[in-house]
Amino acid sequence: MMHVFKRAWDEMLLPMWQRPKRLQVAALCYRETPKGKQVLLITSRDTGRWIVPKGWPVDGLDGAEAALQEAWEEAGVSKADIESSPIGYYDYDKRLDHGLTTPVNAQVYLTRVRNLEDEYPEVNERTRKWFAPAEAAELVDEPDLQDILRAL
Repeated sequence: MMHVFKRAWDEMLLPMWQRPKRLQVAALCYRETPKGKQVLLITSRDTGRWIVPKGWPVDGLDGAEAALQEAWEEAGVSKADIESSPIGYYDYDKRLDHGLTTPVNAQVYLTRVRNLEDEYPEVNERTRKWFAPAEAAELVDEPDLQDILRAL
């Protein structure tokens, strides 16, 4: 009987526990105001917690281009200047449709917003709001993202 448990551990449980992190790209959207920088946060669709626009890489787009695509779809960013290299990374556990989670490493691209649209693909699924970076850092859950926001 013990060999059944060992086989289940080796073939099913251990690979799930040790699975490699998947990659996502994130846009850290900001604007300059007379009072200083503000960052744009959006709510997640499942839990409503504050996050930055992010998603899976897109075939044919580099990381920055894919992050900009996510900023459009999730936050309505229609014009922006995005850095070509990530300014940092953060890890989190992505909730999948069937209830499981997968570890993710998100590459963060600094994105200066020049225009927001009122109508965009996920306008009815999310809330968006501007925050001072320090306030945004208090609202997001991920420690490494908090550090990136505080350093902005």
